[in-house]
Amino acid sequence: MHGDVQHLQAFYDTPLGQVARRLILRRLRMAWPDLRGQRILGYGFAPPYLRALSGECERVIADMPARQGAIAWPPQRSLTALTEEDALPFADATFDRILIVHGLEAAETLRPLMRQVWRVMTSAGRVLIVAPNRASLWAQAERSPFAQGRPFHRGQLDQLLRETLFSPERWDSALFVPPLNSRRLVRTGTGWERIGRALWPRLAGVHLVEASKSLYTVPPPENAKQKKFILATQP
Repeated sequence: MHGDVQHLQAFYDTPLGQVARRLILRRLRMAWPDLRGQRILGYGFAPPYLRALSGECERVIADMPARQGAIAWPPQRSLTALTEEDALPFADATFDRILIVHGLEAAETLRPLMRQVWRVMTSAGRVLIVAPNRASLWAQAERSPFAQGRPFHRGQLDQLLRETLFSPERWDSALFVPPLNSRRLVRTGTGWERIGRALWPRLAGVHLVEASKSLYTVPPPENAKQKKFILATQP
């Protein structure tokens, strides 16, 4: 499976894709239970998840990177933007919530993208990243959309966020069900999540991390007893 929108959309039309969407959306909803009046940006390939959120939001936009391609979503009145990852065409502090899914692993350069996310997010906003777990089967199976691009360890995501002026607030995971087109596995997806979370929590298919916007960065200390805090107006 290639990492373009046609293949991503095709995956979510399969039974396995529908299970993956449902399991990830359940954890997303735990982080964001109430989005009434919020302005939401979905970056990467977020329509499968934005569909469930759009009814209660003030505004929702699906932002798709040019190198990945775009589809019209929703078909009746498109709310899709095709953009470059280092130049999001939105004013500063536009969005209250930003969902990144199938976006971080496909980015050509991570830090310019995250600087743009920082810029367009309100001071009290939240970004929620869904990223493939390097240790999982989902990051290795050819049919998995999370096997395209770079997977991440939790420590890599934490470092990236802190270096781009975000503060990780909440960590979660999803997709303990193996990425196999088996009817039995698809039917028992919820059971796999319960068992996997209890027995092998580090092998989830994706990390979910919610982060807030920070004005401070902590550079590496010169020694174990010394830390310097730098006030920043932009990442």
